[in-house]
Amino acid sequence: MRQVKIGDWPGVSVHAAKAEWEKLRDQRAKGGDPAVERRAKRAKEAEEKKEASARSARKLTVQALVELYLKGHVERNRKQKGIDETRRTLNHALRAVSPDNWPGEFGRLDPEKVTRAQAFSLLQAFIETPVQAGRVRLELGAAWDYGHDAGKLGEEVPNWWRVILRGKLRSKGRKREGVSIGTGKRFLTPAEQGALIRWLPNFSKNVNDLITLYMWTCARGAEIVAMEVSEITEEADGLWWTVPKSKTKNERHEKAMDLRVPLVGRAADVVRRRIALVEKGYLFPSPGKSGHMEQKVVGVAVWTHQPYSQTRPEQARPRLPVTHWAPHDLRRTGRTQLSALGCRKEVAEAVIGHMPDGIAGVYDKYTYDRERREWLTKLAEHYEQMARG
Repeated sequence: MRQVKIGDWPGVSVHAAKAEWEKLRDQRAKGGDPAVERRAKRAKEAEEKKEASARSARKLTVQALVELYLKGHVERNRKQKGIDETRRTLNHALRAVSPDNWPGEFGRLDPEKVTRAQAFSLLQAFIETPVQAGRVRLELGAAWDYGHDAGKLGEEVPNWWRVILRGKLRSKGRKREGVSIGTGKRFLTPAEQGALIRWLPNFSKNVNDLITLYMWTCARGAEIVAMEVSEITEEADGLWWTVPKSKTKNERHEKAMDLRVPLVGRAADVVRRRIALVEKGYLFPSPGKSGHMEQKVVGVAVWTHQPYSQTRPEQARPRLPVTHWAPHDLRRTGRTQLSALGCRKEVAEAVIGHMPDGIAGVYDKYTYDRERREWLTKLAEHYEQMARG
């Protein structure tokens, strides 16, 4: 025997009670158990109510989800410069407002209720700068993934960032003097290399030295400005600079190693002179937060001396004879020139610090130290020949 409450009289009339009793009888006749099923229904409703209450208590917003992603993933896996740039990019997006699709700032929305149209609308706000829009899309997609993995978002919550505008946010290229120059990559011709080298003394001594190291080592700017005396060694075949893996762009790769850079010609002269000046620590010291000069110092100096630069127009200064280039283009120039001189691809890639692809990256552990010195010496000789005109 099971007792199941139908209702209270007189709220439930005799006729209504009889009709409900007949339903329960039929349910029992089919093998069901009304009492058990009612308890299960009440338990399910209680669980749903508890979950809804928990979600309400969390008050998770897009801003809070992004902060979880920044602290839980970005700050643990990226360098400080990357952390700062990611935070700046996301904070800019979270302040976006679209009265047509959501109230207030995007960061105040419930991430579980963000619609595909709202996500599309946010990216449209950055459509004139597609590279930035792509970065916003990438980072928000990663934030939603992190929210799913951490159990902060329900499994049924879609990650719209992975599907909207996929493959459609492509760079329009840079503009100079208001004119688009496209997405082509700049490198200096041999004649331009010579003209620039002859003009280098017009820069400040620091910038002159930094650009010389860009050209004579093919290293990255971030690695050059952070060069330390302890990383320089005098070996049997000459001067070497060993860039710790932690300072290279390959830091995140488990199989990456320290980068060995032979210092030849003008690069060796610059390093020896600066070591004599500083004795220890950074070769390009600065009172700033990092303790060394920042990479942007070189970029600003190059831009300021371009013939079309309007920065501080009242200041008289010499203008570069080689235009429309940036410091990183010198690294590309060095790599291109190595190929032009006949350097094998694997050696040239080792010189500029690129890791081998595929199977070669797993099995080929040869360091190419001898070849690095040989080909950077040939590159230095080429530059000197171009400088003589």
